[in-house]
Amino acid sequence: MIFRGKVFSSIFEMETNLTVVIPNNSKDISKCKVSYLLHGLYGSSGDWLDYTQLPIFSEEYNIIFIMPDASRSFYTDMKYGLKYFTYVNEELPTLCKNIFNINTSRENTSIIGNSMGGYGALKSALTFPEKYGVCCSFSPACLFLKEGLDFQRNNPEKVREFFGERIVNDFESIFGEELLWNSSYEILDLMNKINDFEEKPKIYISCGLSDGLIKDCNRLATEMKSLNFDFFYDEFDGNHDWYFFNESLKRSMSII
Repeated sequence: MIFRGKVFSSIFEMETNLTVVIPNNSKDISKCKVSYLLHGLYGSSGDWLDYTQLPIFSEEYNIIFIMPDASRSFYTDMKYGLKYFTYVNEELPTLCKNIFNINTSRENTSIIGNSMGGYGALKSALTFPEKYGVCCSFSPACLFLKEGLDFQRNNPEKVREFFGERIVNDFESIFGEELLWNSSYEILDLMNKINDFEEKPKIYISCGLSDGLIKDCNRLATEMKSLNFDFFYDEFDGNHDWYFFNESLKRSMSII
């Protein structure tokens, strides 16, 4: 079953788009695995369904894929905008439990994303390790967010020239004009915070060898060698595109 529609969010105080894929051969939805699948910066809730073999993976691995819409928020509770982080991690699971009767247990639940969504997936799983048993992040952006915010704060014109005016406005909407940072935004800080927890998500990160984000992914993989996580880093031929994201999703199926 494929659901493309809207749900009402009390946090947003408005309707928001939601896409859900449920395996047709499932006789009991409560026994399906559940994966929250997050889109990238230029995308929307329907991207994974439109550009990948998602329905095939849903059938083959008995997984319900839940795809929210998060605009260009980097899955953050924005200073001048909506509380996307709270919505995805607190309200959305309850909505889907009530509507689709999903199993919300930790061992049954994963969170996955590409690019901006890869950052959102990591931040969610590391903030709420009691909710997610697995996190898969494909070509994640903003792995070292503090450095990026510092650079934008000190070199706004260079950022405008390289990334465009839109991304400057995005980050000011999210973090305020002063681009204020705190450790709850930083992936390594979140990892260190839960490093000694018994319950931690398994983490899979992939990046294409031709992807501009590969240096940051390599750097994070190196940093994680000193941490106590069930972690797998996967590099293979590819770029920052749907060919690579589809293959990454396929590879992640054996983990979730």
